[in-house]
Amino acid sequence: MKRLSVLNLFLLAWAALTAPAAHAAFPDRPVKIIVGFPAGGPLDTHGRLLADKLQSALGQPVIIDYKAGAGGSVGADFVAKSPPDGYTLMLANTGVMVINPAIYPKLPYATLKDFVPIARTAQQPLALLVHPAVPASNVQELIALAKKSPGRLNYGSAGNGGSSHLVPEMFKQSTGTFIVHIPYRGSAPALTDLLAGQVQMMAESIPLASQYVKQGKLRALAITGRERNAALPGVPTFAEVGVKGMDVVGFYGVMAPAGTPKDVVARLSEAFKQVLENPDLRKSMTAQGADPAYLGSEEFGAYLTREMPVWAKAVKDSGAKLD
Repeated sequence: MKRLSVLNLFLLAWAALTAPAAHAAFPDRPVKIIVGFPAGGPLDTHGRLLADKLQSALGQPVIIDYKAGAGGSVGADFVAKSPPDGYTLMLANTGVMVINPAIYPKLPYATLKDFVPIARTAQQPLALLVHPAVPASNVQELIALAKKSPGRLNYGSAGNGGSSHLVPEMFKQSTGTFIVHIPYRGSAPALTDLLAGQVQMMAESIPLASQYVKQGKLRALAITGRERNAALPGVPTFAEVGVKGMDVVGFYGVMAPAGTPKDVVARLSEAFKQVLENPDLRKSMTAQGADPAYLGSEEFGAYLTREMPVWAKAVKDSGAKLD
């Protein structure tokens, strides 16, 4: 009995000494970031840019992996069911985190229940664009034109349920106008038809929109968000022109499975903060169409809590539904 007690004490002491040491070593192997969309898209581009710098901050390889399908839901479900150890993360956007829960009747994950926020990495304000042939040089003229001929104007989007669909719907609700929605399979074909005048309007991320505005190929009437954007300094916010409820912006962020240890969350959050303070990375992000906008774990969680009802209302008002 005495020998057994000594052995038990030894084992307990060994466990107490080694477990914290192993835990404190995070990360001691590669970290995988899941993107719920095909390779080559804007979220993938953003993820690869972050991963390049994150490897130095963590001292371990960072691997981008793809689990595409159902508007990013397949990848989100995969991460939600992964071990909560900090080695499998999700890089997601507005659609995956706050729009999908409102638009899919049967979603295999709950954003605020099945994940713990790590960091918000970027924001993407949108500009309301019109083709130069549209006889409206400002938002009030556009509203007057839409009210004079309901259904005459149409707008293109990257598809049902995305921010490029919901932002114009929010505009319609706020202004009491009727403008026809033309969904496309992605932002590129919608923008191509806008440039050709096949559709009259579109909501698009500012960095992408600004190049066409500066070339005179499109006209930007207003932007979402609470402040003017440096890429289009002469374009007012919707609030400035009297259209309420349009201060929403798209965003990117990183999530981990619920139950991930707090110290691991803190380590990852600090690493993303360090990465996003890099001047070269910030310049590259802006060029790619995303404004650096770091929020730590708690702040990002609070931000998601505020954003979800805003986009849920936009989904409800638009009548958008996906199977």
